[in-house]
Amino acid sequence: MHERVDLLKSQGKRVIDFSIAISHFPAPAQVRAAVRTALKEPLLPYTAVGGLPDLRGRLAAKLQAENRIEAAARHVIVTNGAKQALYQSLFVMADPGDTVIVLRPHWPAYVATAQLLGLNIVLADQPDVIDAAFLDGLPRARVLIVNNPHNPTGKVYMPAELACIRAWLRSRGTACIVDESYEKLVFDGEHHSLAACPDWEALGIVTIFSASQGYAMMGWRAGFACVPHAWMKAMEALQGPITAAVPALTQVAAGAAFAIGAVPDLLADYRARRDLVVDMFAPVPWIAMAAPASGPYLWGDVSRLTNDTAAFAETLIDEYRVAIMPGEALGCPGFIRIGYIADDEATLRRGVAAVIALGNRLAGARDTAPPARCPSVRAAD
Repeated sequence: MHERVDLLKSQGKRVIDFSIAISHFPAPAQVRAAVRTALKEPLLPYTAVGGLPDLRGRLAAKLQAENRIEAAARHVIVTNGAKQALYQSLFVMADPGDTVIVLRPHWPAYVATAQLLGLNIVLADQPDVIDAAFLDGLPRARVLIVNNPHNPTGKVYMPAELACIRAWLRSRGTACIVDESYEKLVFDGEHHSLAACPDWEALGIVTIFSASQGYAMMGWRAGFACVPHAWMKAMEALQGPITAAVPALTQVAAGAAFAIGAVPDLLADYRARRDLVVDMFAPVPWIAMAAPASGPYLWGDVSRLTNDTAAFAETLIDEYRVAIMPGEALGCPGFIRIGYIADDEATLRRGVAAVIALGNRLAGARDTAPPARCPSVRAAD
């Protein structure tokens, strides 16, 4: 859908893009200043595949101070965004044919990456609260993928839920990948890391981080993973022939970004936008949309209107020039995902008004249509 937006824009058409989250904020001033300073250096050499030693040490210190993860530099690998960390983790942790559990709705990359690696994917509907009963109902698996905070629902896992997951991992011998890319975008509650326990290495927990959303650095492709040391050499050996090290300038940017910590101005802006859009949808009868506890997305239930949200999205971009992500892409037909952090407020309002206009049109057509009848059968002569 985002590629459709780019194509339409290249043709001179005005399009509002809610299909992904592209922040209207610039990258932090500290990041831009650090990169400007680095550009004054006469050389930008290759670095170690896993990242600059100093950067890995500083990221380990961030993990200890902010995430309460007992990590050292030897546990950190710097990657080109979260997707590379995900691919390399799954490649090392599982073999073709192994089962990986993905909780639905899900970031599409989890399923796409598992398919690429020939894994057996089991989709399980994520409950409102993760407890022992839910986990015990899951099948045997090599890897469980957890997204906390969650894309697209905005769920933030509670400490009791994380404790249940850790106990389940111990009892099953299942490893876990935890995507914590939205750790800095929590509006309500507090973020806790699954790996904040003494035996995270023994449990086989890989934790993935990204600067893309938390620091408005989508195009910088700055991410890293905290990995049990037993798997680190394998992940570095894999990264070597794929991309080698992350670009030196990106590593400089990553170091500056993750040193910032909290981002109160960005968070306050997103909270106000979240509340604006939720309020706009509140009187609309065919959609249910709660204010998410975190993240750059809104997740709307439109099943009262249609379960074919792919068709809804196609009509919206074709006729209204507004792009959204249909729920089918995230494993849940009947839902839509809206990235609400792009452009200015006036554009945001116009885009939401277009979604409402299309839904009202379809709801009106449905309500006024004559009742469906079985095909008539002509009596035999």
